[in-house]
Amino acid sequence: MVQRISQHVVQSLQPLAAAAVLACVPLAAQAQTAPTQLWIDLSTSTMAGMPEFMQGGVGGMLSGIFGGAGAGASQVYGHASGRFIQQGSTPSLSGAFPPSRVIDVALYNPRKPGVEAALAIPPTMGMGEQLPLVPPSPSYKEPGEAPAEIPDIKGRILIYWGCGEAVRNGQPKVINLSNNPTQWAGLLAGRMAPERAAKVGPQHALYPNEKNKANAKVDTSLQGQHQVRGDGVPESMQFTLAERQDLMPVIQLQQQGDPTQSIRLNWQPVARASAYHLHAMGMAGQDMVLWSSAENGDAGLGLFDYLPEATAAKWVKDKVLLSPETTQCAVPKGIFAGGQPGKEAGGAMLRMIAYGPESYFSHPARPAKPPAGWQPEWSVRVRAKSQTMAMLGLDMAGMATGREAPQEEKPSGLPGAAGSILRGIFGR
Repeated sequence: MVQRISQHVVQSLQPLAAAAVLACVPLAAQAQTAPTQLWIDLSTSTMAGMPEFMQGGVGGMLSGIFGGAGAGASQVYGHASGRFIQQGSTPSLSGAFPPSRVIDVALYNPRKPGVEAALAIPPTMGMGEQLPLVPPSPSYKEPGEAPAEIPDIKGRILIYWGCGEAVRNGQPKVINLSNNPTQWAGLLAGRMAPERAAKVGPQHALYPNEKNKANAKVDTSLQGQHQVRGDGVPESMQFTLAERQDLMPVIQLQQQGDPTQSIRLNWQPVARASAYHLHAMGMAGQDMVLWSSAENGDAGLGLFDYLPEATAAKWVKDKVLLSPETTQCAVPKGIFAGGQPGKEAGGAMLRMIAYGPESYFSHPARPAKPPAGWQPEWSVRVRAKSQTMAMLGLDMAGMATGREAPQEEKPSGLPGAAGSILRGIFGR
């Protein structure tokens, strides 16, 4: 929610700045000089402990658990960055959850803006010979265009941070929600991943789309030759992707302990990860409890997006992110144990992200010292990340497969609490 507010302010100013710049340049000259650009965003998303074979990925599984049909989640452009475009009706809660593997493609062809094109793909993807690139429908709506709603929340926000079994001196930081939201929103935001997704409009052509919204499979690989084809697209626009530019592996996260104790988290190193970050959110009565793996006290709400490798490395040094060599972290004892008898139980929704690499291609290749005004004929950016979720103190796999705990062991009211937590996390 806080991230939505911050994004809305930034996004509301961006169109004005862009319009001021473009007004100074004749449209014909823009088409002559601007490069054809392709953005490829790759995201791997899992629920810790859930088997890979479950259809619909994270979105389909969570839809079933939290009141949806559970029939599976199909791709919508923007799922990779969490900025899926709303076309028509407002998406439900389950719509905010991506399939397990997402491939988002956006093309800007200045010579023929808003015209269909295609991306020829290698057989290793198992998704046919090419992916159609189609302009968004007239009803498209980028997130952030509508004012972000500030909910009427009572109680407090309690913020904890750092890996370790015990709560550290000086914690938690307490924010009283009865104060003016503008006073506490800034305290929650902390650092934010820079917004660098394609600013999609009718001049773009996208995948997935109404013609093709097939999900990538477990064995899908982007390694091989790709070529963009279409009216006005440079014939030279072909490039080869290697392992560095492929979908990232899933995060193999395990947990030990329960909300009344310190919960120990460990994971296998994720190939090509440049850093990690973990964040948990739970409820204790009317109080919201947040925990972040950041050592510097950052609330961590704005860090779940792609990061350039240089930024990730800097934030590791600043103790905001965990280094790529890190394989374990502990949630402090008892901070999510705040359930009350007959009311919502303790527990929290944990998120973890492994930041992956970014790669750039252009033709001609960018010189070491480009002259003033240098422009390539075309450019491609590929970026990847892997993320997972886990409900601390809850057997999500058992819920998804219908394996019920004995009545006396069931956490009272936890699905409702989980739904509230999830709405807070994905209400951006």
